[in-house]
Order: sequence, then structure tokens, then C-alpha cells
Amino acid sequence: MAGEQDEPGHTRKMQRRKALVDARIAKATEERGVLIINTGNGKGKSSASFGMLARALGHNMRAGVVQFIKGAFSTGEEAFFRRFPEVSYYVMGEGFTWETQDRARDVAAARAAWAKACAMLEDPAFELVILDELNIVLKYEYLSVEEVVAKLSARPAMQHVVVTGRHAPQALMDIADTVTNMQAVKHAFEAGVRAQKGVEL
Repeated sequence: MAGEQDEPGHTRKMQRRKALVDARIAKATEERGVLIINTGNGKGKSSASFGMLARALGHNMRAGVVQFIKGAFSTGEEAFFRRFPEVSYYVMGEGFTWETQDRARDVAAARAAWAKACAMLEDPAFELVILDELNIVLKYEYLSVEEVVAKLSARPAMQHVVVTGRHAPQALMDIADTVTNMQAVKHAFEAGVRAQKGVEL
């Protein structure tokens, strides 16, 4: 019996889908910088942002990275992207908060990182800015959410920004164009597998 999975049925189904997609593309005429947030408990928030960085470099775009928490150990992405003169890469953290156990030190590191970020967010030459683990900084109130929202809202019109980290505040998600909530289903660490080069590091 003929159905949607036979050749004519599949063709009709794909034609309908193409018409819907084409109509949506035709309506998307605005061109401007977008704010993207990668949050949630799942793995891949920072990795997704670095995928965007690779894509931007493919288009010869100028980009900046500020890492707010990471910094206690070297990573493959840092070693790789520092090879590109188009990328300004700053590792400003001193490790995860449970490692430092010093709020004043964490706040000072966050403020120093935010100063680097603000310089990029004011400069239209930076077409892509990645603020890695900024959400964690906001969760612990090392920076004011209102201050961050104001600065992001006032950035150059064509500048794209990616913010990563768990626990994105609602005020930040409210002004974002795209929000992805990555959920953990299974992770090797839970089975006792340590962080691996090329996977987590």
C-alpha cells in the first residue's frame, strides 16, 4: 500500500516542507548582530561557541574571546585560536569558584575580565565576541546583571555576542535573540572518566 514513505509520497512531503521553509526565509529580512546564550547543565556550551568562532574565521571576521572562570589549566581551544591574529583571546579566570574559595579574589578577576569585554563591546571592529562562563559570574553576583544587560544592549549594531555558562539569568535571556538550554543525558565523568584532551580540555 502506498504511503508517505514511498517515492511520490516522500516527494510531496518534502515539497510541502520546502515551501514552508522558503516562506520563513523570505520573511527573515533583518540583518544585525545577534546575542546568543548557551546555558544549561549539559556539556558543549563553550564548545558550541568555539564552533561559531571557527565559522567566523572562515569569513575573515575579527573576533574576541574573554574567559571569565577558566584559566587554571590550558585548553586545546586556547592553544588553537591563539594562532590566529584575527582573534584577541583573554583567559582571565583563576579557576572554578570551588577551587579559589576566595570571593574577593574572584570578584577582582571578574571585574578585570569584564573590563576587557567592555572594550570589545564598544569596538565595532570586533564582529564576534565570546564571553565564556559569564553566566557563572552573574550567578555568584561578581558582576551586576543590570550592568551587563546595559552594555550588551548598547553594543555596535552588527556585533554578534555569545554568552556561555550554566544558570543564565532571566534578564539576560530576555534580551537574547537565541537561547539554547543544553541538557545533560549522560556524561563520562559520572562513570569515573577524567577530563580528556580534545574532549573537555
